[in-house]
Amino acid sequence: MSMKPLEHDRRYGELDQVIRAYLGQTAGDEAEERSAALEAYLRHTWHSRPWALAVAEQQVREYARNPPGRLRLRLGEFYAVPDVGLTDSEIQGWLLSIADHLKHSIETGEVPPPAVPGTHWEWHARFPELGQFLSGWFSQDMPDEFDDHEAAVQDYVDSTAPSLVARLVGELYELLALSLEESDYALAVAELGMEVDPPAPYSPSGWLAVVADRLG
Repeated sequence: MSMKPLEHDRRYGELDQVIRAYLGQTAGDEAEERSAALEAYLRHTWHSRPWALAVAEQQVREYARNPPGRLRLRLGEFYAVPDVGLTDSEIQGWLLSIADHLKHSIETGEVPPPAVPGTHWEWHARFPELGQFLSGWFSQDMPDEFDDHEAAVQDYVDSTAPSLVARLVGELYELLALSLEESDYALAVAELGMEVDPPAPYSPSGWLAVVADRLG
């Protein structure tokens, strides 16, 4: 039988966070250069959960050194590394490279400076409630479910805990504080799950500002 959630998280919880950062990205870490995915993981984790980096280094290195044997594979008691564009024979070296980069960052205190999210994973890690709001209420099904954008916003407010609404307001203002180009705001809301256009006559950032003021 496969592992229960508690055992999975004890062994592989933070390893899973590292690997998820690579979905849709190239696993291109080398001895002297970090991939965009690992850079994003380090940037976000240093500034949100710095204590998790040592756990990540330990779990990644342990998995690389002790890949699952035939019995664990048969029982399903292992972490399945998703497709990151590498062959099975390349996975171990890649994981060890990640562990080395994590160790170097921890020991030297080398912290990536704050920046605009660089990957899909980082957008959702940094703006989790905004991602929930946009993907849950403004998917391509939104016109069939609500009369307009305001009705969707009201439904979110009516069905969401006030503390989470407050968190959304904070994330909206944080995103607006990045002062991006309008095309970059369009990319941001798309990365976060919005599949419909903002209501006329608003641009993406203009509509985000209206929603922030409305909920604030």
